[in-house]
Amino acid sequence: MDIEILSKRENKLLQRLEVRFRATHTKEKTPQRDAMRDALAKTLGGSKDALVVDEMQSEFGRPSTTGYAKLYGSVEAAKKLEPHHLQLRNKFQGVTKKVKVEAPKAPAAKKGR
Repeated sequence: MDIEILSKRENKLLQRLEVRFRATHTKEKTPQRDAMRDALAKTLGGSKDALVVDEMQSEFGRPSTTGYAKLYGSVEAAKKLEPHHLQLRNKFQGVTKKVKVEAPKAPAAKKGR
């Protein structure tokens, strides 16, 4: 898989590097998010743990995927700023799925005559 950086922007306020990329994967299937994080971390020279792949889109019939990723200065900054669902998708350590707890239902009121 070859990674081409289309645009790179440093966001000093949020302590991150924002990147638009194109991955060419000839004779391979569309890469999983985890494999894309590995390849982007090597290309950008950062830690995989502080990298968040926000979106990826494959082109139909072409071995090409474009996307948007953010490389933070530290894992703590990434966990603090990224939404919970993106932390789950990018498999951050220590992040678990939220369990919805339902309150017990009150008994239905009887209709009287």
